[in-house]
Amino acid sequence: MTTTRRMTVGQALVEFLAHQWTVDGERRERTIAGTFGIFGHGNVAGLGQALAQLNASEPALMPYHQARNEQAMVHQAVGYARMHRRRGTFAATASVGPGAANMITGAALATSNRLPALLLPSDTFATRVADPVLQQLEHPHDPGMQVTDAFRPVSRFFDRVQRPEQLYSIALGAMRVLTDPAETGAVTIALPEDVQAEALDVPVEFLQDREWHLRRPLPEAGPLARATAAIRAARHPLIVAGGGVLYSDAEQQLRRFAEATGIPVATTQAGGGVLDWDHSQYVGGVGATGSTAANRLAAQADVVIGIGTRYSDFSTGSRTAFQHPDVAFVNINVASFDAYKHGTQLAVIADAREAIVALHDALAGWRVDAEHAERVAREKAEWDAVVDGAFSPSGLALPGQAEIVGAVQAASAPEDVIVQAAGSLPGDLHKLWRVRDPLGYHVEYAFSCMGYEIAGGLGAKRGLLADGDERDVIVMVGDGSYLMLNSELVTAVAEGIKIIVILVQNHGFASIGHLSETVGSGRFGTKYRAYDPQAANFQGDQVLPVDLAMNARSYGLDVIEVAPSPTAIRDLGAAIAQAKASTRSTFIHINSDPLRYAPDGEGWWDVPVAEVSDLESTRAARAAYLEQVAAQRPLLGSSAPEVRS
Repeated sequence: MTTTRRMTVGQALVEFLAHQWTVDGERRERTIAGTFGIFGHGNVAGLGQALAQLNASEPALMPYHQARNEQAMVHQAVGYARMHRRRGTFAATASVGPGAANMITGAALATSNRLPALLLPSDTFATRVADPVLQQLEHPHDPGMQVTDAFRPVSRFFDRVQRPEQLYSIALGAMRVLTDPAETGAVTIALPEDVQAEALDVPVEFLQDREWHLRRPLPEAGPLARATAAIRAARHPLIVAGGGVLYSDAEQQLRRFAEATGIPVATTQAGGGVLDWDHSQYVGGVGATGSTAANRLAAQADVVIGIGTRYSDFSTGSRTAFQHPDVAFVNINVASFDAYKHGTQLAVIADAREAIVALHDALAGWRVDAEHAERVAREKAEWDAVVDGAFSPSGLALPGQAEIVGAVQAASAPEDVIVQAAGSLPGDLHKLWRVRDPLGYHVEYAFSCMGYEIAGGLGAKRGLLADGDERDVIVMVGDGSYLMLNSELVTAVAEGIKIIVILVQNHGFASIGHLSETVGSGRFGTKYRAYDPQAANFQGDQVLPVDLAMNARSYGLDVIEVAPSPTAIRDLGAAIAQAKASTRSTFIHINSDPLRYAPDGEGWWDVPVAEVSDLESTRAARAAYLEQVAAQRPLLGSSAPEVRS
């Protein structure tokens, strides 16, 4: 009986990946659903040949997909992983040098978001027989250092296959991290181009189906008892739900827990969808981009129950959101790194779903008092009314972004998925978007990567289609982010994958423009304007004659342009309806007024202002900053951090 097969490293790795399975309870799915690849001299003869060979014999075993940008390949993998709640993802291969370097941003995004992606960048010759090879870096102090070494700080796992027989341990180690809820992120295997093509006798066992069972650890009795006691003693508890709730499939358990106890639920960006927007216990986003309802309840909370959240700076309002002098944090997380944040002694290291069920049982019969419940209802109703007003069309030729969000909301179906990542839209969506489905909200805000939107939306749509789900994916993107990375529109056209892209044209960087004003820099360098040689800046009034609708049309998309007019919001709704009825990808272009802002949610974000300045605007901004920063809490103790005036 044959126990080995003669194969190249590339062939063995591709076939190995095709036989990896993630098992989560009753669900079993391919861990690596396919491979994205852009080929160059570093991988065309290795992984490229392996994928071609497998495609000729068994095309369904490891599907290959083209991409137009290496960074975007990783973004697609992340979008897919989000829709599959981290059970499945894609591999992505790139060539030596610039191809590999271009993937690094995608790696950082995956790791920041705790979402799995497998990266297979090529490396220079392990033998150094060709040295320096095309696109190789040269460091006199360290000749072995290459572009792939830059993946180390942005990956959760990194290794380099320097000899063929290392493949087995490296591949198994990579899969372990990729499928570990506490460790997952970007997993990188660097592959020297000569090693990819080298042959070895591969054990058949390495090529057989292998299952990776997702860990769902139960809470330990002691931490659970301490957490239960803290919640029972609370008068104004608040739940902060993060992405871990969704990745654990725990939204139903959270809903029942919130209904039984009366504890209000606020969400981070990653937690959007854990409760429908109109649920009585849902009070909206929390933190710098949150609602007044969530932020007022957070300021009063004596116990904050963080479930599956990494407590980003935005979600904590730069440590200004939680103002109770004796606030305690009950942190439920599968990763101890996140569970122990805010200096808590009430960490519960466990799966979100298992911990919620255990808390539900332990708190049977307990409920918040009537006064707290009444305040939750009042704050929610007030914020809902504010959102209603923000969504009301102004009738101006250039609508504000809040009106545009409202029009998209009204025209979309409850199950549709909104995708966003960077600029002013994440903040407006966190405040305003009324999520009606657990998978309906995907705003990448751990890395907030400009250019993620289209590629991430395409990956999300792939994830849905893999489950036979035909719902629409609606990508909202500003012109600044669109210009960063729009090439995957060609991929959508090439594969006939339908997405709806809504471009909000405001002729610049609206988010940083607003932030620039708050720090006293007067929107310097944030406008898309013609260069003024006399002033030596871009601050004039001459808008650039850029036609992004024509750009999208050149890629082969259907394009609908919403002209500035008093009926622009109504026209946008009609355009979305037309796009939803189509089977093709549609690009919708609408102009907005970047100076008309969404309602204030009473959150704050710490962006230090220059301590000294010749600009009066900066001096005024510094004074305002000192007032705000005084509300920051230290990690331990009760005194605020000292900031010089």
